[in-house]
Amino acid sequence: MSTLYQKQNIALYNSLSGQKETFKPLLDGNVGMYVCGPTVYSNVHLGNVRTFMSFDMIFRYLKHLGYKVRYVRNITDAGHLTDDADEGEDKIAKKARLEQIEPMEVVQQYTIDFHTILQKFNCLPPSIEPTATGHIIEQIEIIKEIIDNGFAYEKNGSVYFDVLKFNETHEYGKLSGRNLEDMITNTRELAAQSEKKNAQDFALWKKAEPQHIMRWPSPWGDGFPGWHLECTAMSTKYLGDQFDIHGGGMDLKFPHHECEIAQSEASNGKNPVNYWLHANMLTLNGKKMSKSDGNNIFPAQIFTGDSPFLTKGFSPSVARFFIMQAHYRSVLDFSNDALLASEKGFNRLMEAVNLLDSLPTAETSSLDISGWKQSCYTAMNDDFNSPILIAQLFEAAKFIHQIKDGKAKISQTDLEIFKKSIHAFVFDILGLEDVNAVAEANTDKLNGTIELLIQLRKEARANKDFATSDQIRDQLLELGIQLKDGREGTTYTLS
Repeated sequence: MSTLYQKQNIALYNSLSGQKETFKPLLDGNVGMYVCGPTVYSNVHLGNVRTFMSFDMIFRYLKHLGYKVRYVRNITDAGHLTDDADEGEDKIAKKARLEQIEPMEVVQQYTIDFHTILQKFNCLPPSIEPTATGHIIEQIEIIKEIIDNGFAYEKNGSVYFDVLKFNETHEYGKLSGRNLEDMITNTRELAAQSEKKNAQDFALWKKAEPQHIMRWPSPWGDGFPGWHLECTAMSTKYLGDQFDIHGGGMDLKFPHHECEIAQSEASNGKNPVNYWLHANMLTLNGKKMSKSDGNNIFPAQIFTGDSPFLTKGFSPSVARFFIMQAHYRSVLDFSNDALLASEKGFNRLMEAVNLLDSLPTAETSSLDISGWKQSCYTAMNDDFNSPILIAQLFEAAKFIHQIKDGKAKISQTDLEIFKKSIHAFVFDILGLEDVNAVAEANTDKLNGTIELLIQLRKEARANKDFATSDQIRDQLLELGIQLKDGREGTTYTLS
């Protein structure tokens, strides 16, 4: 029996070639995917959440097709400097200094926040989630290889990648489309860059000054790795020198991803990635999100509604549905009105899904179910086009209501295919959750738990164990659950 991926051909947009290409993994039936994770020095940014959610959807679809996917997403817990280049202070060390705590306390706090937020958005965990500090040895070994191959040099305890030397035999700038000559022309010589041979060179290892609290021993003295290096070390360790997909936000294309390519080619002579995928940015009310300008919202504020930009709170699934309504490569504008519109659409879709089990069947169907199903796959095969998929799901919702109203019909066989397909695309691939169904399930659990406690209290009273009886009543009251004894038995109210 053939696997689903053998019937469905994916065309994805490769940032390296600038065009859509047919996806063909290096190893049949297997996909290696690396996505740049967060630098854990603050609460996760909503724009970053959009990127991780987009790749979660891609991960889900590849798994649905039957691929065995190894999804690696790193945690940056060292080496990311405040100016995103080679100067300034380590972002985590700076936060630790300001709050007078250990750097790893900062890392722990914000890693937990990151995981909590992605869990709320129903993102699946990656197969492997390595940290930069856990791979210092691998990073040092790659630096040695690059030096041995003549593409890096040591200066005062720091090691820099020699971009001009590399460009003599390779093409630095091929991912971002930047021309090195133009970069040289447009670069001002900065005093802080004086120990580099060229302004375009980037750090593979930085010497740790006496005040730098995050430091490791190396052949070049105590220091810490460059930000770009960690992703090369972790991606190649877990996915091999060459792998299928590398993802991240559009803002990482240059210099981060450009440097990753250069590091791999300089160390092992191989182009590391076949398909580069980049998710686009999220704006807020038509403007770039910015903490300094106050034009910013954190993911947790969406759930509570505690933001001047929102009139109410929204469930994580509504927010996820809103994000899935735009293609991952397009700019998406976040606003209260857009979320309200998405909430209406989400509720309409869930209402239709919940009608599936009660639909009447007939001898024949008035909709080509297999054709509709393939149209959903066609949407996803076209560079994971989630908005087109959602449009097809709304067509299905319309058909469901027509069947319910007796204006259309469906056979029993087609209904089973229809139900299975809708559940696969709505829940397994888009990763949505039926908010009302979850709430009802939680209510059922609560009712069952309270009824059990009422029964235990009744037995305690029958045994004249009034201390236990009163304890159950009083502790439930502290939780906002008031028991009321009457002739018909004990009932409860929630306060």
